[in-house]
Formats: sequence, C-alpha cells, structure tokens
Amino acid sequence: METLNFRFENGGSRAARQAQLVGVVSSGNLEVLIEPAALNGACEVEVQTAARGFGAIWEAVMEDFNLRWKLSDTRISINDMGATPAVVSLRLDQAVESMIGTAS
Repeated sequence: METLNFRFENGGSRAARQAQLVGVVSSGNLEVLIEPAALNGACEVEVQTAARGFGAIWEAVMEDFNLRWKLSDTRISINDMGATPAVVSLRLDQAVESMIGTAS
C-alpha cells in the first residue's frame, strides 16, 4: 500500500456540507469519502492505494479535479484497489455531485 496526500489552498465557495461515500473497494475499483473539515479554506485529499509508484498520475488527476470543483473546507479520503484515472475522476465527481445534490 502507498499513501499519497494532496492539499489545495484557497478553494472556491463550495464546501462539503455532509459526508458522502461513493464506490466500492474491490478488484480494480475504489471508494471515495468526502466530508466537511475545518481546513482554513483548503481541500485535503488522502489516497490509500494498492498500486505503488503512480504518484505523478494521482497528482495530475487530483489537480484536474481541483480545477473543476474548487472545494474548500473539505477532506477527501480515497481507498483504491487499482482503479484507472477515468474511474477515479468519475467517482470523485460522483461524490461531489451527491454532496451538493445534483446527482441523478
């Protein structure tokens, strides 16, 4: 297992209002927990992944996510079992949409 941590300062006006959990940890998938946290306007992401050595890819996916959503005072925990970057992005978007009430 590898643990990666990311912090994005000075997010936008969107903050987690309540905890949301999406996805299921199983072979080739992941789960995302998004929750409110007092972080002085920042968004923190912790990734626990079984796939070691992909830090640069995770960083690119997290930076893209941050550009799309600009969350503040939000903590995101990801438990990954080898999901592709596309699945990671999908689950992150799903978590935020569920949190802000726009999921279909």
